Amino acid sequence: MLEFPRWKKIWLWAITLLAVAAALPSLLSMTSVRWPEALPDPMVNLGLDLAGGSHILLEADPAQVADQRLENMEESVRAVMRQASPRIRIGDVSTSGKQLSFMVDSAADVDRARELLLPLVNGTGLTREWDLRVVDQTRFALSPTASGVESAVTQAMDSATEVVRKRIDSLGTREPTIIRQGDTRIVVQVPGLQDPEQLKSLLGQTAKLEFKLVDQNALPADVEQGIAPPGSQIFPYAAGTPFEGTSVAVRRLGGIKGDQLTNAQQSFDPQTNEANVTIQFDQQGGAKFAKLTSENVNKPFAIILDGKVLSAPNINEPIRGGSASISGSFTTDTANQLAISLRSGALPVDLAVVEERTVGPDLGADSIRKGLLAMGVGSLLVIALMIFTYGRFGIYATAALVLNVLMLLGIMAVLNTTLTLPGIAGFVLTIGAAVDANVLINERIREERKRGRRVVAAVENGYKEASRAIYDANVTNFIAGVLLFIFGSGPIRGFAVVLIIGLFTSVFTAVTLTRMWVAGWLRRARPQDLHV
Repeated sequence: MLEFPRWKKIWLWAITLLAVAAALPSLLSMTSVRWPEALPDPMVNLGLDLAGGSHILLEADPAQVADQRLENMEESVRAVMRQASPRIRIGDVSTSGKQLSFMVDSAADVDRARELLLPLVNGTGLTREWDLRVVDQTRFALSPTASGVESAVTQAMDSATEVVRKRIDSLGTREPTIIRQGDTRIVVQVPGLQDPEQLKSLLGQTAKLEFKLVDQNALPADVEQGIAPPGSQIFPYAAGTPFEGTSVAVRRLGGIKGDQLTNAQQSFDPQTNEANVTIQFDQQGGAKFAKLTSENVNKPFAIILDGKVLSAPNINEPIRGGSASISGSFTTDTANQLAISLRSGALPVDLAVVEERTVGPDLGADSIRKGLLAMGVGSLLVIALMIFTYGRFGIYATAALVLNVLMLLGIMAVLNTTLTLPGIAGFVLTIGAAVDANVLINERIREERKRGRRVVAAVENGYKEASRAIYDANVTNFIAGVLLFIFGSGPIRGFAVVLIIGLFTSVFTAVTLTRMWVAGWLRRARPQDLHV
């Protein structure tokens, strides 16, 4: 237990000094001393409650998910019937009453149409997503089931949460907190961001990009009155475009959605030098885009973003290669934000800001100051008690305590974790709990000496016997910390992170390092008695 060869000492000191060195950038950030730019600078990020920042609560409308499912089902039904051999002709398609209904032209095709619809109705999961009925002999009615709608909302919210995360990460912010709240809400907390307007504009943009053919048969007078021809729908032009205040009728089906983009970058038009966005489709999307433009040369098609038409240019020639350029009176900032949104993917559902608040840095600075004060007072009291009670062994415990705090901070910096107010509480708790191991060891050594064991045997047995209780207690705390991290959120997870890392550093410093120091002292001094 007390044998420490040279290689082991070098290894233990190397681990300790590396962890302590990793804490220096975070410590120097609180002073006027600058860390050299040439050196790595791992930092502990401060949470919203310490650094201030923005808190936004987003909410989705489940009815929008249901409407999108109806539209997608209509496109799927039309495609299946069109691709049937021989083709099944349908008509009188309606999506009123929250259900999709259509008529088969020939009663002889009813059974064949039912077989083609079953895979669409059953879906790919275990939940039946649609109810299929045949009414009036030739009319089919497809109604979404409650479980199907619930599953669709859950999937949409999961996708929306991931899209929000990608967009915020693209802003370059550190350690945002993005969690779902309830069935239709997402909580977003971004530390250090004092102006939430940029965040709101980025998250409030659905980034749903569509390319749809313009209905050239629509009468301008009808479009102005909001009357769309059958099979078409009306979209207004976006603000800032040359046709702002007017609308255009486009074909409802048969266009291309922007969910097959692989990249989007802000760029400039080489002829006008205006800011625009260059997009790139994947192989399948590029093929669809090439087919659309090849079959509709000299026809206008509308570029629609979030229900607003950016432009409606003519297709002068087929556009192949899977790339295109989007223009629409952008500034450099708005074009860059659109590129970020398109790269991150479109939100599957609109998100409305229902709650917004900004936390100033003053409250966090006060929390840090009081937390450091509590840590300092607690540390001094613990140090005084340990030295007064255990003498030299108390000094070893004190040195281990200081290294424990520095190593804990350094490891958190390397892992790029976020420190919250509960995390500071975890630091204070770690200081109190860090000396528990030394108390157990020192008291055990006292007992061994009272039993008449010699100095070296007493120390060796003290460390050996006390280590069992120390490891048992820390395993229990580790399990509790892991459960807090898994099932907790926000501040609770911050506390769990500090607790878990503190367990390892406490055992390492309080047991391993102090044992190495005591072994070295015993070998040098060879004392005849111990004052523990």
